[in-house]
Amino acid sequence: MKKIIILLFFTFSLFVNGQVFRGLDKSPLDMVNFPASSQVQDKVLRILYSRPQLKSRNLKTLIPNGKLWRTGANESTEITFFKDVKIDSKTVPSGRYTLYTIPDETAWTIIINKKVNTWGAYAYDSSQDLLRVKVPVEYSDENLEAFSITIKGKGSIAFLHLGWGDLRVKLPMSF
Repeated sequence: MKKIIILLFFTFSLFVNGQVFRGLDKSPLDMVNFPASSQVQDKVLRILYSRPQLKSRNLKTLIPNGKLWRTGANESTEITFFKDVKIDSKTVPSGRYTLYTIPDETAWTIIINKKVNTWGAYAYDSSQDLLRVKVPVEYSDENLEAFSITIKGKGSIAFLHLGWGDLRVKLPMSF
């Protein structure tokens, strides 16, 4: 009987600890769809990424020029194309990819890579690059505390916008 009571106590204590929830992630996961409307069933693309915050830190130290960046935080940013898309006159077939960037003062290199399910840029393999394209850097009067991705477009043309602090880059695409 004593063993049964101990076993019941142990089992019950597992359930009590199972109800503890961890706090919010420091860089929360976000998702962007295009078209953004939930009414549209025929999506072109979806991006899953984590949103690091500036928290009074210098953007240049967080994403140094010339260094590969996972384009967010935590897991590598994931981009899924639900249909073939043209970027820089190259066709990107529908599928699931990772999105990396290499920041620079005047232009960023945007990379679409075939290797998925990676954390950060540690498992990045340049031989898996599907596409590399340079896009110019722009600056804004608006300061974004959290790294942000949005997609704006009309008809068969869209722009993937990346922004953090006062820095902005945009990647044109058609489908």
